[in-house]
Amino acid sequence: MSLNYKSLLIALAAFLWATDSLLRLPLTRELSAATIVMLEHLLAMVIVVPWLFKFWPNIKKLTARQWWGIGFVAVLASALATMAFTASFKYVSPSVSILLQKMQPLVTFAVASLWLRESWPRHFWRYAAIALAGGYLISFPALIPDLRLYSNGAMGVGLALLAAALWGSATVVGRSLLRDLPPNFLTTMRFAVALPFLVGWWFVGGGAAADLANLNWRDIFYVTIIMIGPGFGAMWIYYKGLSVTRASVSAILELAWPLAAVVLNWVFLQQTLNYVQLLGGVILIFAATKLSLWSRQR
Repeated sequence: MSLNYKSLLIALAAFLWATDSLLRLPLTRELSAATIVMLEHLLAMVIVVPWLFKFWPNIKKLTARQWWGIGFVAVLASALATMAFTASFKYVSPSVSILLQKMQPLVTFAVASLWLRESWPRHFWRYAAIALAGGYLISFPALIPDLRLYSNGAMGVGLALLAAALWGSATVVGRSLLRDLPPNFLTTMRFAVALPFLVGWWFVGGGAAADLANLNWRDIFYVTIIMIGPGFGAMWIYYKGLSVTRASVSAILELAWPLAAVVLNWVFLQQTLNYVQLLGGVILIFAATKLSLWSRQR
């Protein structure tokens, strides 16, 4: 099986995703998750606004069902999931949050079976059980769960799993919308619809004034780099590579994301994992890759 050199763009995008926590973790020490995510979307509007004018005829033709789907993707995936993922950094290592995102295929298959009437993949339950076992080891390396919200990172685990569930669900709804809508249009609407919700959440949350007092040019610089690099930049590079890459190869190349993230977080943030968590990460990545591979080949 030959490897197109352009396929390496997927690995490059995965590496850019891995750098996200290097910038996001320092931001969480000064700003709330709502402020960080709102700023990301606000800066992204610099790119999105020209596309809104281009897609205005498409916007006027949207049906009520399509508006509902766009709202679902924008509010749950672009806004709430990103806030939950960001907030989880305050309670657990970013490496734990990132590894737990590999639980998304389980949610995707479960929702797809209900929303799109898709059949379960062969051996789904076997790999689902393996993935859950890996996720458990990552979350509770002492093997005995501590469910007190602010003890031993249980809150962070819950937020990371919430983000995985929301992103996994949004993948199914997005797939349904892409039957009739161009990908660029859906991406534009995702950011445009999410921003008003985030602004409202930001004001209602009550921490807006405090965050504005703490906001500095370094924070704005970090958010800008996140938006350009791990955000829009990585997404554009990823789809460029995906367009010329076989499903089996892309699933393997994407492993660069969690693997590189663990190494970078270990080296630059001193966010370490113990041997039980590393074993759980290997188990989870193996099972999730098998499920993702089946989905893409289909």
